[in-house]
Amino acid sequence: MDPESAATYGDAHLIANLFTAVSIPEGGILSRTLHADDQVKVVLFAFDTGQELSEHTAAVPAIVHILQGQVRLTYGAEVIEAGPGAWLHMPARLPHSLLARTPLVMLLTLLQAT
Repeated sequence: MDPESAATYGDAHLIANLFTAVSIPEGGILSRTLHADDQVKVVLFAFDTGQELSEHTAAVPAIVHILQGQVRLTYGAEVIEAGPGAWLHMPARLPHSLLARTPLVMLLTLLQAT
């Protein structure tokens, strides 16, 4: 992460540009945890074209926000093609998967059980 784009102010943490926090790896997937506490975990993902996450579930509710690229998202019985700006909330234990159609940057927010 570019130190010029991140700053901490007491308990607050700023990343001025998420795109400087991750690079799309050639032929792979990269994930970087941006924040984790007792309530939420935020992970920035970068996928090269053709990379995928096979079907899995999460023990907690999750939010997927597509920042860059095109993706095929499968959640439950639904399959959609999505791009920048797409936002999806999923309940805990919903089977889901994704396939990067182009280089992809995605923000994942895991909402911890309370």
